[in-house]
Amino acid sequence: MRDVTISKSEYAPSEKMTTKVQDFQEDKELFRYCTLPEILKYVECFTGPNIMAMHTMLINKPPDSGKKTSRHPLHQDLHYFPFRPSNLIVCAWTAMEHIDRNNGCLVVLPGTHKGSLKPHDYPKWEGGVNKMFHGIQDYEENNARVHLVMEKGDTVFFHPLLIHGSGQNKTQGFRKAISCHFASADCHYIDVKGTSQENIEKEVVGIAKKFHGAENSTDLKDIWMFRARLVKGERTNL
Repeated sequence: MRDVTISKSEYAPSEKMTTKVQDFQEDKELFRYCTLPEILKYVECFTGPNIMAMHTMLINKPPDSGKKTSRHPLHQDLHYFPFRPSNLIVCAWTAMEHIDRNNGCLVVLPGTHKGSLKPHDYPKWEGGVNKMFHGIQDYEENNARVHLVMEKGDTVFFHPLLIHGSGQNKTQGFRKAISCHFASADCHYIDVKGTSQENIEKEVVGIAKKFHGAENSTDLKDIWMFRARLVKGERTNL
């Protein structure tokens, strides 16, 4: 993925162009992160013994161009997921270097994981918004926020309903992190048509058709089944 303000810039293909690598399940070295015992021993506390790696990301937050597009709006990860129950899903997010408010650390709204999934859409930001960076439309702006200052190797685990985002990168370096969303293999897929998630399904399926020639019958479930990988235990539903 590329930042909206530099995707058509003078940069040649390089670190400066790539802001996020998604779905690295086919990359042996990167996917090793998802199988680390140091990660899975905590993941299992949330998912149980049968663990699926569902969504992988290598994040390379670029220096902000001045348009504030390096921000990530406040959102809930469950908005993107067509599987349930939410209590059997967890994200592991690991800092690859020192991360603080200057280079765009995570910001979370504690306790919001106990609420429900809220409607998401693109925020109306003057400088533009990156592809698929949906944000919550009706959160309480006065909610207490916690900024997560992290050192290299620090890892946070959080629920898919937790409202979170990240600020702009005000430094000249790239802020790097790696993450994986895990789910119990006992989770089940749902049909998101007619729900608040229908907008993201249309967008993701549209991209799959454009870049990968996906069939017209493809839906969000098909895409997630393609991504899913068993990392521990037995594969059941997912």
